[in-house]
Amino acid sequence: MTYKISDACIACGACVDTCPVSAISEDGEKYKIAADKCTDCGACAGNCPVEAISQE
Repeated sequence: MTYKISDACIACGACVDTCPVSAISEDGEKYKIAADKCTDCGACAGNCPVEAISQE
């Protein structure tokens, strides 16, 4: 399962630098995770201050 960023995202960018495969990018007013790049490591979820990242 890959991780997904919900609408609760506040676009703080805290998750971007924690992703070891650069799967997270800005998408308008929030961020998104490229499912084809995500390796399911969970580093981004553990670093999100509003818990907007979860597994699909």
